[in-house]
Amino acid sequence: MFHFQNLKSSRALSIAFALAVSLGIGGYSTLNCSADSHSDDSSKQQTGVWLKDHGDRVSVEINGKLFTEYHYKTEWRPYLYPLIGPGDARMTRDWPMAEAENDAKDHPHHRSLWYSHGEVNGIYNFWHEDKKTGGHIRHQKFLKLCSGEDKGVIQALNQWIGHDGKLVCEEVRTLIFYNTCDSERVLDFDITFSAIAGDLTFGDTKEGTMGIRLAPTMRLKGEVGQGHIINSAGDKDGNTWGKRAAWCDYYGPVNNKIVGVAIFDHPENPRHPTWWHVRDYGLFAANAFGTHYFENLPAGEGNYTIKSNQQETWKYRFYIHQGDNESAHVSKRYEEYSSK
Repeated sequence: MFHFQNLKSSRALSIAFALAVSLGIGGYSTLNCSADSHSDDSSKQQTGVWLKDHGDRVSVEINGKLFTEYHYKTEWRPYLYPLIGPGDARMTRDWPMAEAENDAKDHPHHRSLWYSHGEVNGIYNFWHEDKKTGGHIRHQKFLKLCSGEDKGVIQALNQWIGHDGKLVCEEVRTLIFYNTCDSERVLDFDITFSAIAGDLTFGDTKEGTMGIRLAPTMRLKGEVGQGHIINSAGDKDGNTWGKRAAWCDYYGPVNNKIVGVAIFDHPENPRHPTWWHVRDYGLFAANAFGTHYFENLPAGEGNYTIKSNQQETWKYRFYIHQGDNESAHVSKRYEEYSSK
């Protein structure tokens, strides 16, 4: 693990953090654009994975078809929306970004696919969109924005700013979009935190962390909900909440065809296998911190601290597939991912 030593100011630490990313030290994967990579060139045939920066969001197309858009100039935090899966299935809830039939208008902070946490350093809430207590995850700049035949990469530097305007930490997130067949989509989401403003503590709360809010017909409950959940330990549906597992899969019908989203927790992640804050109304999140809620342990037992001037990385894969977990071979696909 690379340590930022002998650097006294947050500004100096921030510069060192960005330098570490660019040099590929401290556990970062160095991602170089290949010779045939492209960010936007309408003169070329739209094959492979194409990224285009629109000034407030980056669109991701795979072989000419929109997969998602990364929204980075937002009030609260970056997020991916829409998320289009096999058969043009819209995998996530549209609200509050847009109005759509059957969407439950609850939890407005559940914006499609995102990363945030409800208790940081004991006082900051980056999960809820609360005008008084809510923190903001602010995009600073792109470190990589690369298209290519086999994959596309978004790598962004963000600052977590508390409700009081104070800098809490910085993170670099790396999103890798793979050129797959139309029956599946694969997204890797890696995030590295740097404690550049002192010790960084992720609090013991269920409100977090690597999250997605699924389409209404994929829910377990509700008038249109016909979904199911299963994890790597064999727990099913409502019994998956708060359980530890290497992966979890949430599947159900969209446009009258069964599709699913599996989230893989990389074995190198701190506290692997993670706990799952996965609800019957479509919330689906990996959370490595909320043990007080998940296992009825004393409050604060799940706190995780990254010491000042140090860093830590979490890695996840989203496997978006046709069919249920068995027909999509989710367990096998996890084994492939975990061996990376």
